[in-house]
Amino acid sequence: MAAQKGRDILLKLSDGALSPAFVTVAGLRARTLSLNARSIDITDSDSNGWRQLLEGAGVRALTVSGSGVFRDQASDALIREAFFAQSPVVWQVIIPSFARFEGPFLITGLDYAGAHDAEATFSLSLASAGEISFVAL
Repeated sequence: MAAQKGRDILLKLSDGALSPAFVTVAGLRARTLSLNARSIDITDSDSNGWRQLLEGAGVRALTVSGSGVFRDQASDALIREAFFAQSPVVWQVIIPSFARFEGPFLITGLDYAGAHDAEATFSLSLASAGEISFVAL
């Protein structure tokens, strides 16, 4: 895979319709995606001092964060609605030439900031709230 521009990574959220349209989150300047898998330790006295993990029993999670310029777009309204409802919303994270991740996420953090001599900014954090699909691109 050739080098890619970070700005090409897209974060999109569903409009909630039965046949959802995905709206790109406007104004993003930075995005981070973290895949995690918590393991279950089954080490006992028969393990000869080596840790043993229970295969296939861990908990997988995907967290996403982003920050950028507040633009007061349609995506900002959907984000606010999802945050205050605290119900899962289907999101897509698209990394061109690599993968698309899609599934339900809760917004776990939403911050707005602004200095008197700079633009208004926002940051958000998402936590997976169900099974996430992975599609190689």
